[in-house]
Amino acid sequence: MKNKSASAWSAAKSEEHFGFRRWGSGHYSVDADGFVNVHPEADERGIRVLDVVDEARGMGLQAPMVIRFQDLLRHRVIQLNETFRQAIKQEGYKGEYRGVFPIKVNQLREVVDEVIAAGREYSYGLEAGSKPELMIALAMHEGGQRLIICNGYKDQEYIQLALLGRKLGKKIILVVEQLSELDEIIRLSLETGVKPMIGFRAKLQTRGEGKWATSTGDDAKFGLNTAEILFAVEKLKAARLGSALRLIHFHIGSQVPNILTIKCAVIEAARFYCQLAKMGFPMGYLDVGGGLGIDYDGSRTNFESSMNYSLEEYARDIVFNVREICRSSGVPEPDLVSESGRAVVAPHSLLVLEVFERINKRESLGQKHQPKQKHKVVTDLEVLLRNKTRLGRLERYHDALQKKNEALSLFNLGYLDLENRAAAESLYWQICEQIEKENQKAGYLPEELHDLKKVLADQYVCNFSVFQSLLDHWGLDQLFPIAPLHRLKEKPTVNAVLVDITCDSDGKIDRFIDLQDVKDYITLHPLNNKPYYLGIYLTGAYQDIMGDLHNLFGRVNEVHVFLEEDEPNGFYIEEALSGSKIADVIEGVQYQQEDLCRRMKAQIDAATKKDMVKPREGVRLLEEFERQMQSKTYLNIEPKGAKRKSATR
Repeated sequence: MKNKSASAWSAAKSEEHFGFRRWGSGHYSVDADGFVNVHPEADERGIRVLDVVDEARGMGLQAPMVIRFQDLLRHRVIQLNETFRQAIKQEGYKGEYRGVFPIKVNQLREVVDEVIAAGREYSYGLEAGSKPELMIALAMHEGGQRLIICNGYKDQEYIQLALLGRKLGKKIILVVEQLSELDEIIRLSLETGVKPMIGFRAKLQTRGEGKWATSTGDDAKFGLNTAEILFAVEKLKAARLGSALRLIHFHIGSQVPNILTIKCAVIEAARFYCQLAKMGFPMGYLDVGGGLGIDYDGSRTNFESSMNYSLEEYARDIVFNVREICRSSGVPEPDLVSESGRAVVAPHSLLVLEVFERINKRESLGQKHQPKQKHKVVTDLEVLLRNKTRLGRLERYHDALQKKNEALSLFNLGYLDLENRAAAESLYWQICEQIEKENQKAGYLPEELHDLKKVLADQYVCNFSVFQSLLDHWGLDQLFPIAPLHRLKEKPTVNAVLVDITCDSDGKIDRFIDLQDVKDYITLHPLNNKPYYLGIYLTGAYQDIMGDLHNLFGRVNEVHVFLEEDEPNGFYIEEALSGSKIADVIEGVQYQQEDLCRRMKAQIDAATKKDMVKPREGVRLLEEFERQMQSKTYLNIEPKGAKRKSATR
C-alpha cells in the first residue's frame, strides 16, 4: 500500500521544494511528468534536460557531463545590455553603456565565441587580466567601437601587446593597478610612438561585502590610493600624455550581495572621476568593475550566496548616481563600463552527475550478523531501543552515546569481539534514527539533537571530482543549487550528502541552499537500481577553468545545446567534446604514454619468462593496459544488470 504523503506529492511540490522558480530566474521549471526543463530564453520554449543526457549517451558520452545551453548564454548578454540601455533612457543619461566580458570568468573558446557574437550589436567588449587572456582578446576582438580593458599586473610584454592593439586601431585601455606600471607604459609609449589609452584603478574606501570583501580598502591587492593617483597624474603631465587618461576604474569584489555596497562604491568612484575631469583630463569612461551577483539560493537577501537586488535595480542605481554626481559637478556624463562576468555566464551551464551508490551507516553488520553470545553492553542498548517511552529523547541519546563509547573502550581493551562491536554500533544508529523521527513531531529541540539529521544522512556516491568540477564549493563554501533531473513526481525521502570518487575526505558536498539558512544535507529519492541523475546548476562561472587534477581526474564530457527553431521544444547538440583521457592527464604530469606502456611490457615479458603468466594472457594484459590509456579518467559505470567483460579470460 502506498504511503499517503508520498502519493499526494506532485511535480509542482518538487519545483517548490528544490526552489527552481526562486533561483532559476525563469530559466528552469519542472514539467507535469516530473522532469527538469530549461528555458534558454526565459519563455515557454523548454528543453527536457534528461533528453539531452540521453542523446549524449547515444553519442558515447556519459556523466559526469557539462551541458551548455548556448541560447541562454546569448540571452544573458542581450539582457544585460538591454537593461542598461533601458536605464539610460529612463534616467535621461547622456552617456552610453560599454560593457566588457572578463575572460577570466570562463576562458573557454565556445563561451567567448558566443559572448562576442551575442554582443555584436551592443559593441560589447572584453576584459583581460593576463598576457594569455590579452592575446585571446586581441585575436577575437571585432569592431573599432568595442573596448578591451587591460587589468592585472603588467610587464613589458603585456604593455607591448596592448600597444600593438592600439596600433591596429583598437580601443584598448591599460588600467594602471600599481604606480610602477605607469613608468613602463610611458617609456614604451614614447619608444614606439603609440599613444596609449590609460585608466586608473582607484583603491576605494567603500567596504566590500561577501566572500571577496577585501577587494577594496587599504589592504586591497590592486589599485592606487588618493596620493598615488595625484602622483600618477603628475607623471602623465610631465610626459605630455595627459590626454591619454580616459578612465577611472574600481572593483569591489565578485558576487556582491548588497546593493547598498554597490551604491556607495559608485558614488565614491564618480567623485574621483569628476575631480580628474575638472583637472583637465579628457576622461570619458567610468568602469564600475564586476560584482553583479547571482541569486544562488533564491532568497533575494544580502546573504553571500544571494543578492538583495535585481539586474534592473543594479543598472538604474549606477546610472542614476553617476548622473546626479556628474550634473552637480558640472561634468559631462561618462560612458559606463561594467565587467559583469559571473552574472552573464553562470546560468548557462549545469553539471550532470550520476549517483551510483548509497552508503547508509545504519545498515551495518550488527543487523545481519547477531553475536552468538551477546555482551551486556549490547543487551543494554537493545533495552534502550525497545523502551523508548520510558525516557526522554535527550536522556536516551546520552545513554546510547555512553554505551557506544563503552563498547569502543571494551573492544580496544580486548573484552569485546567484532560481532558485539558491530551489533553495538548498529543499535546506536537505530536509537538515533528513532529519536530523530520523534524530533520531527516535537516542538522544542535540544541543541545536542539538532545535528542528528546531518549525522544520520546517507552518503550518495557520485561519479565526479569536486576538485575538478566544483572547486568553489570546496575552497570557498560557495553554494550551488542541486536537484534531481527526473523522478520529481515522487516525494524525496532520503536525507543525503554527496561524495565524489576522489581519495580525499574533503571530496564531498555537504552544504546546500535553503530559503532561510544553509542545510547540511539534501533530501533526494531512494535509489532503485536505475540511473539516478542530479543537476548542479549555475556552474558556468569559474568552475570550468579553476578545477585541478586531484587524483588525476580530468575534464568531464561536454555538450553544447541549441534550441531547434522549427520545433517548440526541440533542440540539437551542436558540439560534443569528449572529456580527458587517462593518457592526456598523465602526460600533464610529465609521464609519457609510450614509456609507461614500454615499462609495462617489460614487466609482462619478465613474468612470462618466469611462467607466472601464459604468453597469450600476457598479450591480453598489455592490450588491456594500452586500451585503458585511451579511456576516460572517471568511473565507467555499466548499465544496471550488464555484464562486465574481463580482459584476462
